[in-house]
Amino acid sequence: MHIAFASSTGESVDQHFGWSKTFHLYRVDEESAELLKVIDSSEEPEEEKAKLAYKIDTIKEADIMYCTQIGPTASKMVQSSGIHPVRVKEGEGIESAISELQEMLKGKPPIWLLRIAHKSKQRSL
Repeated sequence: MHIAFASSTGESVDQHFGWSKTFHLYRVDEESAELLKVIDSSEEPEEEKAKLAYKIDTIKEADIMYCTQIGPTASKMVQSSGIHPVRVKEGEGIESAISELQEMLKGKPPIWLLRIAHKSKQRSL
């Protein structure tokens, strides 16, 4: 799975989705996590819907996106693009978020995570 984290530091989730200037994209499975790239999303348009569409396009490779806040319109747009938004409290460590996901995958994952993992595996075949 590909996971995008709205982060200014690369260490913790500390950004609102719509205001984030960078996303850190990881490839995550049950056993490993690898930083694929840091995405610059700072060249955003002024108009709100165009700005949200731009942000979503920058993270289009992601299956899941972690952020501290996301508005209802943005959340609907992110979900309709096939990305699952996850809100966490500001300062949540990226490594701990990845570890939690990996533990869920190893145990009895919730149905939403099973769907995402299955979709991700199908895409990589």
